[in-house]
Amino acid sequence: MLTWKLTGDEPAGGGGKAGAGGAGGNGSGASSTTVVIGVDAPLSGDLSFLGAGIKHSADLAVKTANQKRHVPGVTFEVKALDDEALPTAGQRNAERFIADDKVLGVVGPLNSAVAHSMLEPLERAKLVNVSPANTSPVLTHGFDWAKGTKSRQSTTYFRTVATDVDQGPFAARYLYRDAGKRKVFVVDDNTSYGTGLTAGFRSGFTALGGRVVGADHVAPEDGEFSALAAKVRASGADAVYFGGYYTTAAPLSRQLKEAGANIPLMGGDGIFDPQYTETNDRAEGDLATGIGAPAEDLPGGRDFLSRYRAAGYPDEAGAYGAYAYDATWAVIEAVKAVAAAHGGSLPANARARTAEAVAGVAFDGVTGRVAFDEYGDTVNRRLTVHAVKGGDWKSVKSGPHTP
Repeated sequence: MLTWKLTGDEPAGGGGKAGAGGAGGNGSGASSTTVVIGVDAPLSGDLSFLGAGIKHSADLAVKTANQKRHVPGVTFEVKALDDEALPTAGQRNAERFIADDKVLGVVGPLNSAVAHSMLEPLERAKLVNVSPANTSPVLTHGFDWAKGTKSRQSTTYFRTVATDVDQGPFAARYLYRDAGKRKVFVVDDNTSYGTGLTAGFRSGFTALGGRVVGADHVAPEDGEFSALAAKVRASGADAVYFGGYYTTAAPLSRQLKEAGANIPLMGGDGIFDPQYTETNDRAEGDLATGIGAPAEDLPGGRDFLSRYRAAGYPDEAGAYGAYAYDATWAVIEAVKAVAAAHGGSLPANARARTAEAVAGVAFDGVTGRVAFDEYGDTVNRRLTVHAVKGGDWKSVKSGPHTP
């Protein structure tokens, strides 16, 4: 482990909300210690547009911290690695971050499956990981969460977004209270993601007084749903709730309408994708929940987007940019707390201390209040309902996860 030495002695600049002030260089001053924040995201392939937004947003947070001299004596840098949305690549990246002594925290990944592959090595190295996008409940609550047994999987893993535990009940409340639906047919793709969503939806919908009038499972690769469409139509359902991804949901939605079941299909963030509408010409009126909220609807979102654009990044911030900014700022605040607790210096075991400090951070960020519960989940669990209108997804309702 390298020996840490800080020479900066000026108080942290700014005040109030995290990230206030523009991005820029390091400012004047005598910062001599470099702290690296790793970023793991898909920087190539189909999901690279989301990964790029995560990387740039983390970079904006680092530049803002440096410009403000938010942690006296520390200059932050970003080390971004491409996981290609593959668990094997994510695991390799975790080992590369671990091997770099200057890395005190990792932001990302985008995909929950990638996060699973990184969990154990990062925990072993006591290297904190804050994701702006993972939704799998298993990452924080363990494999038996659906049975009511919660068990934290890693003391170094945190996230700034809500999870699939929240999506199903949120969708149930929207369908029952806002859309006025009372009879729903439930379908899932037999994946842990899909069955987790439908389990939460079922309990939430029936608790409100709604009826599940039918249920079925499909294989993720299925594309022929004529028999299922006939069952749905015969059930008298006034909506379908689907647990799975857009690749299966799009043909299911289209074939439902073709069979005369002219009712909306609703799903989770797995169907909230441009490809859903591009491959489904009968998607009008369908619904999806999304994790978080569009940046412009967040407390500090408009300021964040303004600074992001002013920084000249070549890609949009994307759906998870604001959450990546706050995830990065959580690591920055933790480093600041560690330095303050050790007389303005970083101890030899700064990694372990940073992971411990993230558990206690609390600040007003771009996305609202940023803090974590005892499992590492955000306390600010915000979701959004989107509807297909005019062939595109439009936000129709956003709010916190509250019963």
